Amino acid sequence: MHVVYHHRTRGAGAEGVHIMGIVKAFRSLGHTVTLLSLPGSDPEAAAKQVQSASEDKAKASGLLRRVMDMTRHVPEFVFELIEVVYNLIALVRLWQSTKPETSVSLIYERYSLFMFAGISIARLRKIPIVLEVNDSAIVERVRPLFFKALARRIESWIFRNCDGLVFISRAFQDKAKEAYGEIAPSVICPNGADLEQFSLAGIDREQVKSELGLSGKVVCGYVGAFVYWHGIDWFVREIAPHLKQHPHLVLLLVGDGVMYEEIQHSIRQSAVEDQVILTGRVPHEQVGRYIAAMDYGILPDSNDYGSPMKLFEMMAMEVALVSPAFGPVEEVVNDAENGWLFPPKNRAAAVAKVLELAGDMGSIRKVGQQAREYIGHERQWKHNVEKILELVQA
Repeated sequence: MHVVYHHRTRGAGAEGVHIMGIVKAFRSLGHTVTLLSLPGSDPEAAAKQVQSASEDKAKASGLLRRVMDMTRHVPEFVFELIEVVYNLIALVRLWQSTKPETSVSLIYERYSLFMFAGISIARLRKIPIVLEVNDSAIVERVRPLFFKALARRIESWIFRNCDGLVFISRAFQDKAKEAYGEIAPSVICPNGADLEQFSLAGIDREQVKSELGLSGKVVCGYVGAFVYWHGIDWFVREIAPHLKQHPHLVLLLVGDGVMYEEIQHSIRQSAVEDQVILTGRVPHEQVGRYIAAMDYGILPDSNDYGSPMKLFEMMAMEVALVSPAFGPVEEVVNDAENGWLFPPKNRAAAVAKVLELAGDMGSIRKVGQQAREYIGHERQWKHNVEKILELVQA
């Protein structure tokens, strides 16, 4: 089967990992995939660390990058108008990519707000289209919508007229059904992990700890952006005053973001610089090395519809997490089996569980191994694609 994977994202960070996870899984099952990305935002090229030899592509890439950078600073209504206008570009690109001679059997699209081009081309070409829904006009967003009514109207039409929908959680699926009534057939596919990339094979965890100056320590880790909605700032602020009572415990925090300086301030205020290690931003291909040094992890916050990527990648490396018991997390984590849960927004409970586990390496190792087994059996990217193919066949 020839699949055109279409997306309108920057193709970086977690979204790029997700896109390439699905693309590689389709290919591993014997299918051909054409990845149709924004010029200059190709996660496949980024993953291979290659640059185009075409001067024209380089120019287009640079122009688009400047436009994309500009959208970060324009008013929201201008940003959304640009998203609507992008349908004109998408229509042309999809039309060219689905010519009869290409024998495209499926358009798989990472859904974006205001994006109706995919379904329009699928109807004209009489090709099935399945949408993967990670964002929506019906959920609370970091960047609130200006044209919310328009976004919902377009989204309602899209969700009813596509051939299938892939939601990242049951909560997301329920929200869509509640908002729009009858929608296209759908399946639930939380995020996954690449066991080849996130593997302890050939890695001596104690040696990695030694290289980072963490020998003999119990390491609780965090990987992700240092932004307020991930909660790492309050977690450090709440746990820092208790760390000196647990001198064997070290926090290894991998990432960067707007809350970085505030986190540094909390560390200095409690004088625990030797127990909280800040690595700064780390290239995605090197993240596994830092995860290998962790005994267990912390996911301070999430939301009631999302599927946190790092939860899966850390579990794949036998690092189970202390996580908030939101519905989507509970779909993946069974308390004390492949992770640990605390009541959402209960900061005291999160800190207490992390401190408690620091003295129980037996449980940490056992639950970490079970987390790895769970990912291997149920949450590799190929499992998502198998579900998608079942949806298409149905």
